[in-house]
Amino acid sequence: MEESYFHPAWVSLVVPFHVSAYEPVDRRFPSTLSPENSWAAELIYDLLQVPPGRGLLGKAVEGRFRPARIPPISVIIPTFQEEKYVAETLSQLAKVKPETEVIVVDGGSRDDTVHIARRLANRVYKVWEQGISKARNYGARHSHGEILIFLDADVIPPRDFPEKVAETFEDPRVVGATCAIMPSSPSFIERVFFVFYNRLIRISGLLPYTKFKRHSRGEFIAVRKNEFQRVGGFNESIACLEDYDLAARLARLGKFAFIEDLTVYESVRRIRSLGLLRTVWIWLVNFMSFILRGEPIAKVWKPVR
Repeated sequence: MEESYFHPAWVSLVVPFHVSAYEPVDRRFPSTLSPENSWAAELIYDLLQVPPGRGLLGKAVEGRFRPARIPPISVIIPTFQEEKYVAETLSQLAKVKPETEVIVVDGGSRDDTVHIARRLANRVYKVWEQGISKARNYGARHSHGEILIFLDADVIPPRDFPEKVAETFEDPRVVGATCAIMPSSPSFIERVFFVFYNRLIRISGLLPYTKFKRHSRGEFIAVRKNEFQRVGGFNESIACLEDYDLAARLARLGKFAFIEDLTVYESVRRIRSLGLLRTVWIWLVNFMSFILRGEPIAKVWKPVR
């Protein structure tokens, strides 16, 4: 393991993963509701998806995809006070074969985040200037992968995700990609909202280039390193919507894809702390400000731990 200290600071982790898809166990629907001819049935399937171990309706399905080549992948994880979540994320990523580079960039954590990262990540960088975009860009500059995956510290991917990412990037037109992001233990209302939100993100990719194309959440973003560098990486001058901004700039260069059969699971800490309606309202106000004024209203994105 390589450890470095910098001033400015952030710790970014690039981690190896496996990813797997989750499907409902019971698909015995009437023929009129088969996913081949019913959008409603497809929506029902999405609503039933759960990570293994979190319910009785889900199971892991691995090994279905075999791209001709899996390019070198670097997973970059920014951290700040993430001791409650980062061990589970890094442990999951460490199970992935073939191994990917794991880089952690920490922004001055005072808990055990860095200690945990040193045990589980390939490289840990500790910096002192906070900012999620700064941390991600720093990790990207010190990565060696052809494909960069930016992952939040509380997000759990399936083990076969590198194969699905590699399959998506076999299309030379693809410069970036995201996937479905679901809460790890949602209420029914939360599940309905995020299924709708994921479909909205997917549909946005079908639109001609506008300020609404392509939307992406920062919990999971995959990009070609060359194109990421070409657009200048994440915008470090904004406190939020840096993920949407990056996806929109990448969409000018090529295709920003939605990986249809990949779902990752995030913690529900922000939703449970602020409430779903308040969280969505904050997202919406900042999004509309960004569309109309070119920058979000928020000057600081307060972490929830």
